Amino acid sequence: MAGADDFHDVRRRDAPKPPVILYEYPLHERVRTLLRLEHLFRREAVLRQGVLPEHHHFALVTLFEIMDVASRQDLKSELLKELERQRQTFAAYRGNPAVAEAVLDAVLDDIEHTFTAISQQQGRIGQGLQDNEWLMAVRSRANIPGGTCEFDLPAYYAWQHLPAQQRQDDLSRWMQTFAPLAGGVELLLRLLRDAGNTRKTQATAGNYQQQLSGKSYQLLRLRIDGALGVVPEITGHRLMVSVRFMQPDVDWHMTPSARDIPFELTLCP
Repeated sequence: MAGADDFHDVRRRDAPKPPVILYEYPLHERVRTLLRLEHLFRREAVLRQGVLPEHHHFALVTLFEIMDVASRQDLKSELLKELERQRQTFAAYRGNPAVAEAVLDAVLDDIEHTFTAISQQQGRIGQGLQDNEWLMAVRSRANIPGGTCEFDLPAYYAWQHLPAQQRQDDLSRWMQTFAPLAGGVELLLRLLRDAGNTRKTQATAGNYQQQLSGKSYQLLRLRIDGALGVVPEITGHRLMVSVRFMQPDVDWHMTPSARDIPFELTLCP
């Protein structure tokens, strides 16, 4: 018959392990924008799948955030320029016996398709949604605390009482405006991440620094065991990257950790 100690051993074995946490830090302003857009696209997709009006309210708020980020006048040209750079980089591998031609063709096809989809959009990305008076009315009130109450926006309140599927269809239709942008963000970040070199290292007494020796990197990726209970504070520029690990207390007040912290570091050119 199992005793109390056996019961607690089973509970300990079955308890979920803390996850390995991935942190990403942009070393280029363009990558900072791409990461912000990726974060917003993922959040909107999760919220849209919900069925409550509250889910779809915050999905709509996220859509407005995407509009704000995408409204940068130079965003479209920057994306096209980076896609063209990637196309030239991969095209140079043609005829290299160490590169699988089928894989290379697939990457080049993805780049070409994404480039065409973005370049064919007229005006700024998402500009068409600004002609929707109802959406813009909700957007203007969403920035006010409690500004989307039923007495402020009765039409919006009525929309929130539509069937969940109808609200989801509306959100999908509005988000379709950003489909070329989302495809470009996904492709460029995938190519960037795939180009990185990963190595295991350690922060001595909670601190780590690495000279970049003149090499140009666009993204730093850091993986750490969540069981260690520390949070990395990352800084970086073209000459050096630095990581300081912080220890949170019960109220999430951060203090520097003095422990040696193992982690994985990836630098993506």
